[in-house]
Amino acid sequence: MRTMRFYLPGICGYGLSFQLDGFRMVFALLAVFAWTMALVASIEYMKHDKHPGRYYFFTIVTLLATLGVFLSADFFTALIFFEIMSFTSYTWVAQTEKEAALRAADTYLAVAVIGGLAILMGLFLLYHMYGTLDFEALGRLVQGAQPTTMRYAAGVCILIGFGAKAGMFPLHIWLPKAHPVAPAPASALLSGMLTKCGIFGAIILASRLFAGDEAWGIMILVLGACTMFIGALLAVFALDLKRTLACSSVSQIGFITTGVGMCDLLFGEHALAAHGTMLHMINHSLIKLVLFLSAGIIYMNTHELDLNKIRGFGRRKPFLKGCFLAGALAIGGIPLFSGYISKSLLHESILEYGGGGWIKLLEIIFIVSGGMTVAYMTKLFVTVFVEKNADAALQERYDTNREYMKPFTAAAVGIPAAGLLLWGWMPHRLMDRVAELGSGFFALEEAGEAVHYFSGENLIGAAYSIAIGAFVYLLVIRRLLMKKNEAGAKVLVDRWPVWLDLENSVYRPILLGFLPTLFGLLCRIFDSLLDGAVVLLRKTIYRDTPLPRYYSEGNALTRALGKVLNLWRDLANHTWRRSHPVEKDYVHLLAIKSDEIAQSNLIITRSVSFGLFLFGVGFCLMLFYVIAGDLHF
Repeated sequence: MRTMRFYLPGICGYGLSFQLDGFRMVFALLAVFAWTMALVASIEYMKHDKHPGRYYFFTIVTLLATLGVFLSADFFTALIFFEIMSFTSYTWVAQTEKEAALRAADTYLAVAVIGGLAILMGLFLLYHMYGTLDFEALGRLVQGAQPTTMRYAAGVCILIGFGAKAGMFPLHIWLPKAHPVAPAPASALLSGMLTKCGIFGAIILASRLFAGDEAWGIMILVLGACTMFIGALLAVFALDLKRTLACSSVSQIGFITTGVGMCDLLFGEHALAAHGTMLHMINHSLIKLVLFLSAGIIYMNTHELDLNKIRGFGRRKPFLKGCFLAGALAIGGIPLFSGYISKSLLHESILEYGGGGWIKLLEIIFIVSGGMTVAYMTKLFVTVFVEKNADAALQERYDTNREYMKPFTAAAVGIPAAGLLLWGWMPHRLMDRVAELGSGFFALEEAGEAVHYFSGENLIGAAYSIAIGAFVYLLVIRRLLMKKNEAGAKVLVDRWPVWLDLENSVYRPILLGFLPTLFGLLCRIFDSLLDGAVVLLRKTIYRDTPLPRYYSEGNALTRALGKVLNLWRDLANHTWRRSHPVEKDYVHLLAIKSDEIAQSNLIITRSVSFGLFLFGVGFCLMLFYVIAGDLHF
């Protein structure tokens, strides 16, 4: 496909640059499709919400911002739309305005702001080194040059920002908290599309700034392996429907990140990794659209997400059962479904690289994480669509509820579910051709060889994952995570240790407790030292010179004003206030007030805190000038 570029000069000083190629076109169309399905489903889902207008407004703005990220041609344009997207999508998480929602929104916003500041710092470094932020220009400038420490520093800063949005370990903490509280259609977009904006930045780094760099590729693979394994483990232990799907998103982002790392290590011969990465990005977006909208339908009817409470809801709902099953089989990597194709490509890219024991360990983590995916999706499907609820009356109500969704909501779920089936059944006719559209974006020079998706080796890899999934489901979920309640029915129980919650055990105590206390103490120490130095200088080198005429208190102004007030006091005491005379000495009172003001001003002007305040004001003004003024980098 022919590449087209657009430039809007003068906006935010630097100007905005856009590019349209095969990859960007695919994800722009995918975003429009996903938003259309989510908005259609929102008509019924948001019917009883208190603030539907706010939700729809920010949903549209977030779509425009997401398109801006996918179509950006330089880091500056990507950052502008990335930050808009972060702030507008914050309203999704806080939509219900409940305590849990506001707390999750705080976490989401904190991660987004920290990530945005990290990207900004990386861009300052990049522009200082190369004088441009254009993706293609940066790729040409670094080609053949050895990475420097400053380039690594810039790359890590940018990766922190984009990785946080993608849900990459260890900045994945917002995903399991935000999805359960956000409206289900918004969760589908948060998980399916906004995370891909983070992956977009990671791909740019791997294919432009660090193409073929082994150290960078290994770092990305380590992050990918941790993300896909930890996300899958969290999903196995989760008891909430949407939380399970959110943790699943973390895991699938890990699979995609692994593909990005393999693109870097295999650069020049990375067709398998590039195609697998792109196709799994698409697959995950469609799968989470189906699964989260299905979860929304369940919540609309039950107002519950706890798996024990919604158990058996879908037993007699074949349409919803079929749609959910299509998404579950696809994300589990079951043959004949779309997820199998993209995961096979990613697995083959690992085998293609070969290498020593560490690459074998990566392959094991890849297969085990795929097996845990099968296990937790089996847990969801069996619980909601196969087993009966422990409450017989509630199960009867579930079974007799036939009008559980409107036709347009069914279309919003059914169309992408059908797409998953069609997509997976014709991998060579559809998936391979779409993957080839991303060749330019991944800097591919060759299309790569045709892959035999249903070869014995690929089917054996899928069989290993299915076998591991069966083992985890039968021996971990059914035995360790279930027990009999008082009525004798088996229910899921929470076995996840509280101390393993990174947000509450690590991030909040450190970022909101330890670090503010530490830096506050240091600032007080430095402030006291500076004040002590000032006092010492005043008593030694800069000793005050005696005034030619010393007044006991106040100054000329306070004395003059005090004398006038004293005359007025005496006049009053001898006339209308004769029975209740005033005894105040206004010369003395005004002198005291004057001294208090003078001392306060002296303390403030000599204080380090005042200096830090002025620095903060100046820094904010500088940022405002950079973003909104005519300053050129």
